[in-house]
Amino acid sequence: MQFFRKLIKDNKGATAIEYGLIAALIAVAAIGAMTAVGGEVTNTFNKVDTTLKNANGGSSTSSTSTDG
Repeated sequence: MQFFRKLIKDNKGATAIEYGLIAALIAVAAIGAMTAVGGEVTNTFNKVDTTLKNANGGSSTSSTSTDG
């Protein structure tokens, strides 16, 4: 019976759970933000790539080309 009384009075476990929930919430928010920003970054790099290819006369020697 004393074990249950100690368990009820002990706040360490509750604090750890709260920190875990906060960390999970921050992780979800960070993933959401990175996903939203990631598309914009991809579009920006594609625009830069296209501009550089056009400035170079349309030829590209990039090893990261997905032309096939």
